[in-house]
Amino acid sequence: MALPEMESMASAIGLSVPVLRFLFCFASTILVSLFHRFVPGGPVARHLYAATTGAVLSYLSFGFSSNLHFLVPMFLGYASMVLSRKYCGIITFFLAFGYLIGCHVYYMSGDAWKEGGIDATGALMVITLKIISCVINYNDGLLKEEDLREAQKKNRLLKLPSLIEYLGYCLCCGSHFAGPVYEMKDYLEWTERKGNWKPTEEGSPPSPYWPTFRAVLQAAFCMGLYLYLVPHYPLSRFTEPVYQEWGFWKRLSYQYMSGFTARWKYYFIWSISEASIIISGLGFSGWTDSNPPKPRWDRAKNVDILGVELAKSSVQLPLVWNIQVSTWLRHYVYERLIQKGKKPGFFQLLATQTVSAVWHGLYPGYIIFFVQSAVMIAGSRVLYRWQQATQSNLFKKIFVFLNFAYTLLVLNYSCVGFMVLSLHETLAAYGSVYYVGTIIPIALILLGKIIKPARPSRAKARKDQ
Repeated sequence: MALPEMESMASAIGLSVPVLRFLFCFASTILVSLFHRFVPGGPVARHLYAATTGAVLSYLSFGFSSNLHFLVPMFLGYASMVLSRKYCGIITFFLAFGYLIGCHVYYMSGDAWKEGGIDATGALMVITLKIISCVINYNDGLLKEEDLREAQKKNRLLKLPSLIEYLGYCLCCGSHFAGPVYEMKDYLEWTERKGNWKPTEEGSPPSPYWPTFRAVLQAAFCMGLYLYLVPHYPLSRFTEPVYQEWGFWKRLSYQYMSGFTARWKYYFIWSISEASIIISGLGFSGWTDSNPPKPRWDRAKNVDILGVELAKSSVQLPLVWNIQVSTWLRHYVYERLIQKGKKPGFFQLLATQTVSAVWHGLYPGYIIFFVQSAVMIAGSRVLYRWQQATQSNLFKKIFVFLNFAYTLLVLNYSCVGFMVLSLHETLAAYGSVYYVGTIIPIALILLGKIIKPARPSRAKARKDQ
């Protein structure tokens, strides 16, 4: 039951009570993570604190049933590690994803979010990735080191985590609310003060307070800009008659602004989660090679705002948007679909984007967006190959600009499906601009099959596409 004060506050700022309650609990993860630094009693006490606070925050945010939902895939994952280490990775992948898909279908969270509601499905999405990575890394512990990629060598688990370690990892201080996703091995070393977190003669790991403050300031700016923009660019306008009365360029610019506006909500959420992970100390990922060296907080970072808004290529977007989930998809889907001795192709890209779509939910808008994004990236690669092949500096600059403009256009066109979700609204919005964001990438891919530029010389450094 909501307090009267909370109801009046929610009404004043235009939010529902469940969303406001969630935001209070979400923001409190910063304080909860701060206190984790001072928990006495060693690693076991810290695991207990991480698991307990995560469960309590889930209960306060979503109710008692949320923790029951979390326990189902958590139990399945741990049981598979105990009973069948050889096949636990593949078993857990399908069982955990199957349960998540069932929850997506039952709760239809996308509709609830659009109407101001909220449930635990978003947190379950993060927990699902954590469970799968933990189990697959335990599975990798059986393999020979020479058969493993660098990420597998770094993250594999040679022994079964204890149950309290596993629970602490999955629920740690509410980090499952919005991520970022991180590895079990990193969590264990952080909790046990090993690896990056081991005190040395030079001193302890760096203070997290200033980078935490910067992340909180960034969150405040993002929320302020979002609240300013959203009344001017509501998603409901796509179905209003006035939108259809506009000309092509005004409709296209509205699609850009609606996508631009929506992203600041995600920037806010990820800035808060970044602050929480940084202040706990878990976000520390080592020192730079500069002189003097500076601390890096890469593990906490889930988005590079300027990197997204000013991306020179669609290929860069997975590296700067939802960074930790993109990393998870690369390590646990994309790379594992590549046959030994062969190069990755469009199949691996499409399969990875499809998994990402299913993870988000079974709405047609999600499926269309992620399939469209695979096509978008493939088109951007064609422009990049042409850019690399030309010998003229002028033409190189022209191709750089074209790739930037192409990314800007297709990203904001595509993300309409991610926002409106329904098939009818997605196709209506795409059709209102004559499917320009679909036709251009497909045309580039086809042209890339016909116009194959000469390979650049080996002496030239080639960016990873």
